[in-house]
Amino acid sequence: MREFLAALALAGGLLLVCPAAWPATPRIEVEALFTNAAVLRIDGERKMLKAGQSYRGVTLLAAVSTGATLEVDGETLEMGVSRHIGTRYETSEPRVVSIPRDATMQYQTTAIVNGRSMPVLVDTGANVVALNSAHARALGVDYSAGVMAQVETASGKVNAWHVTLQSVSVGGIRVDNVEATVVEGDYPSKILLGMTFLRHVKMEETDGVLSLSRAW
Repeated sequence: MREFLAALALAGGLLLVCPAAWPATPRIEVEALFTNAAVLRIDGERKMLKAGQSYRGVTLLAAVSTGATLEVDGETLEMGVSRHIGTRYETSEPRVVSIPRDATMQYQTTAIVNGRSMPVLVDTGANVVALNSAHARALGVDYSAGVMAQVETASGKVNAWHVTLQSVSVGGIRVDNVEATVVEGDYPSKILLGMTFLRHVKMEETDGVLSLSRAW
């Protein structure tokens, strides 16, 4: 009987410690977002998941450029790129950049393009970020390797090339792999910050001040 009780006590002890062996909630960071895909760091390991794929108990349900929907331990979570996610799900503070309108009624600021500081003009009428061939050379962009096209300027039709910039950052709001057009010649005199960058941010104009914000 004593042996049976000892065995029962041992079994009880095992039952008590078993829950400690259950897998903990994974630590997750969202590093990049794409359409129906996201780059996640799960417990320190980087993994790219497409919508519907799972890894270590994390399932990517959907993703767009502004956020991802994850399922973790049966819980559905909406999130953008975050500082840290563990037992608490914590998104980064929104970053806001304010650009005052100048005397010419334009919004001009400085951007970090491919790692170099360049003056830019915010232009919501431009479908893409646009720069001239001198800008491209200064940024180390081999635009001749891009897709050639023609664009209409005040001087008539000129050659242009569609390229992809490594990154464009304004006040810490960074967008990678930005589509751009390099125009042969001196136009535009200043880089136009067009919609291939601006579509990734929220824009608000109040009393002559344009605010760009992004929550991740």
